[in-house]
Amino acid sequence: MPTPVSFNQSVIEEFRARRGKVGGPFEGADLLLLTTTGARSGTPHTTPLGYVRHGEALLVVGSNLGAPRHPAWYHNLLAHPQVRVELGTDTFEALAVPAEGARREELFARVLRTAPGFADYQARTTRLLPVVTLEPARPDGRQSPGEVRTLADKLLEVHTWLRAQLGHVSAETEAHFAARAAHTGPGRPPAPGLGLQIRQRCLAFCQTLAFHHTSEDQHLFPGTAAHHPHLADTFERLREEHRTVARIQADLLALLAGVEIAEPDRFRTALARMTAELTAHLDHEEETLLPLLAEVPWPPPRP
Repeated sequence: MPTPVSFNQSVIEEFRARRGKVGGPFEGADLLLLTTTGARSGTPHTTPLGYVRHGEALLVVGSNLGAPRHPAWYHNLLAHPQVRVELGTDTFEALAVPAEGARREELFARVLRTAPGFADYQARTTRLLPVVTLEPARPDGRQSPGEVRTLADKLLEVHTWLRAQLGHVSAETEAHFAARAAHTGPGRPPAPGLGLQIRQRCLAFCQTLAFHHTSEDQHLFPGTAAHHPHLADTFERLREEHRTVARIQADLLALLAGVEIAEPDRFRTALARMTAELTAHLDHEEETLLPLLAEVPWPPPRP
């Protein structure tokens, strides 16, 4: 009998060889390949999964065939929310956001209308099957400045995505506080949590910004300084800002970790201050770097 790993690998190879089509038990099914980053190993892992469309997003369920434990890919995306999705002949980056509370119930009902078999998996286990929204991070009219042709465009695309995640964090914390207020009073059940969704967005923001700054410090700034040596002091000041921003990121993660018990007004004040500081840094980087990068093609030409 094939092991689950060897079976999955055969499905992955067939999916890629046949441009997203798979036969056998998956004939005609809506299937994608999800690549996550190992929570402990840091290495990529690809898993074939059924999905359900929900607007521009895709829904996947951590059914694990009704087993008592969540699948490994779910634990991976909790540690690294940014994932890669292969859908048909298309490949794109996405943000994986598990749903909680009433939102999870709503999305699971949406899944069951298309794929009722997941109800059988839920019946086999006492754990609540996770429902995860995969939000494409591809450029679109709301999250991108437009077609990316230069390194300046790429920088602006990254910054636009980062600003959007800060906006989502703010909106979801307000939704959390509103739900909490609606459930106050004796005998009322606890408010449905949004802590995990907020955490995922914040973690994605912080990981992306840290990678972005590391790339700038190690590659962009030295390469640009070679052609513009008079800007060496400017780049050093930006590196120092990156260290300050890293401390703000750590404070932001700590703040959001306590959202379930936070006093709303104090929380809002702290979040607004951190958001303003982070946004000001992005604004300053754009003011400094965009004019220098406007003529640098992206992606870089092959040698």
